[in-house]
Amino acid sequence: MPDQSIPEARTTEPLPGEAVSTNASPGEGMSRRRLLGTAGATGLVLGAAGAAAGYAAAPAEATPLSSLGADMAMFHGKHQPGITERLPARGHLVAFDLAPGAGRTEAAALLRRWSATAQRLMAGETTAHDDTDVARDAGPSSLTVTFGFGHSFFARTGLEKQRPVSLDPLPDFSSDHLDKNRSNGDLWVQIGADDALVAFHALRAVQKDAGSAARVRWQMNGFNRSPGATSRPLTTRNLMGQLDGTRNPRPAESDFDRRIFVPASGSTDPAWMANGSYAVVRRIRMLLDDWEKLSVTAQENVIGRRKSDGAPLTGGTETTAMDLEKTDRSGALVVPVNAHARIARPDQNGGAAMLRRPFSYHDGIAADGTPDAGLLFVCWQADPLRGFVTVQRKLDRGDALSTYVRHEASGLFAVPGGAARGEYVGQRLLEA
Repeated sequence: MPDQSIPEARTTEPLPGEAVSTNASPGEGMSRRRLLGTAGATGLVLGAAGAAAGYAAAPAEATPLSSLGADMAMFHGKHQPGITERLPARGHLVAFDLAPGAGRTEAAALLRRWSATAQRLMAGETTAHDDTDVARDAGPSSLTVTFGFGHSFFARTGLEKQRPVSLDPLPDFSSDHLDKNRSNGDLWVQIGADDALVAFHALRAVQKDAGSAARVRWQMNGFNRSPGATSRPLTTRNLMGQLDGTRNPRPAESDFDRRIFVPASGSTDPAWMANGSYAVVRRIRMLLDDWEKLSVTAQENVIGRRKSDGAPLTGGTETTAMDLEKTDRSGALVVPVNAHARIARPDQNGGAAMLRRPFSYHDGIAADGTPDAGLLFVCWQADPLRGFVTVQRKLDRGDALSTYVRHEASGLFAVPGGAARGEYVGQRLLEA
């Protein structure tokens, strides 16, 4: 879990330099739900008594949505949604394999259906056919739906010559205990929203749209802190209680696009990947029983940062630069040589950086009381070899945190740029 972060989800204005949706466009997608939610965009939330009075005095359609439900991301744009937006409160990751006999034609039809459904749901509308009504009372709730292609997709569709070199399988790592049935896949979908029912509604719609063309290979559910749960914006905490990822690259940085997105020209990637990105997905189980036996001081030495506020052990605040050479009175390094934050720093990895948008997960408790819980690690980069692989190889050689985590599933997916109006995601690949 490299030491990089995304600001905590919230409903207030973004901080300077914070990632915001590049796909938003006021005045677009004014659905019935969005129209109902415009009054709530000012932040008005009715209390129980006020809500009851509102329903008594007027039809339900007149009751405004809260600002949380009214928030909307746009489907069309330079990049796909779900990459630069703030962390959603709920999420689903799901991979599909094309059905036997399905090829390029079926894949194109499927991406056309999925894109149309995603556009409607992100605007707060119902699906075009047989909507389940799960999200009937909700607004868009910042729903994002993102699509990607796995390594195996290209052979299945006869498009091997269009497969990017960057999509070559990830190398093996010593911390891997991978379940092949929960790894990789022909197609990948990421769903995020600030409402659990909105997220599930989108998941169900995507599954139904797959029809006979594709079948689910694996599916994982995750969560983050809900917007407004803290008095001020904070970096999210993981299930170990640590602020997770303080050094995430920010859009305000001059090299942000170069690190995260494939350029429209001058790249060795195929043209259809212009403005796209590569997503590495890892299910990382946290061995919480072992971790929680450590003292807070021992936990901080594993990470290299204070647990309370994320500041480096060398002092300051969360954003203070870590002094890697600082020693204590005995001459020992204040930040241990194998501390996670030290090893994962971009300046210790040739400038390697990735944009992390993870989810926590909890999939139950075993008979012995051991929780199956941890991190659904999702990171974005223009080049996974220079991004994730470079950092993970370094972590693999001596990260103190590796004793307390286990990588149980893995995938790498090519996520094309956003669809222009009149296009579907992946059209430039599938109809080239």
